[in-house]
Amino acid sequence: MRKIIFPILSFILLSFTIQAQVITDSSATDPSLKGQYQLMLAKSKTINGYKLVNPSRIAAFWKNLQDTLHTERKQLQTTKLKLREQEKNITELKAQISGKESSLASTNARVNEISFLGMSFSKSSYNTTVWTLIIGLAAALAFIILRSARHIHEAKYRSTLYEEISQEYQNYKTKANDKEKKLARELQDERNKFEDYKSRER
Repeated sequence: MRKIIFPILSFILLSFTIQAQVITDSSATDPSLKGQYQLMLAKSKTINGYKLVNPSRIAAFWKNLQDTLHTERKQLQTTKLKLREQEKNITELKAQISGKESSLASTNARVNEISFLGMSFSKSSYNTTVWTLIIGLAAALAFIILRSARHIHEAKYRSTLYEEISQEYQNYKTKANDKEKKLARELQDERNKFEDYKSRER
């Protein structure tokens, strides 16, 4: 019984020792798969150009390889999930941006639009129309003021002329009246003289 158990125990102890040595060696050197592979080749014996690799080292390398693949697959799955979530977020953000852009465009259109007498104008055309009307009305007002000034000047001139003529007529009337009175006095004097003369002849 001892003959059977002892070799088995020796083999198990030897494999644990080799595995611990592989783990220690791999931790001492490059822990990547490439580093473990190169360490495994370095620790293997070469006979007639062929490498004799310890099965426990191959088993440890295979286990590390599977663990690495499992970890990488998990990370890939997580990355894919994150990528899907980010794509979903990007799609939602694009939809929000598109909605906000259309809302902004309609708001800008409403801001740039002015309703006047039931008609819609853009701000630029409304400003152009208003300024054209203001300039037209100002020109019409200036024309009316100029014409009114000419008429007022003409009226003042005619009024002054009328006053001058009226003053001359009044002066002429006064002179004519004085002359008429003078002639009436002279006529009366002559009549008086004639009466005196007639009374003397009697």
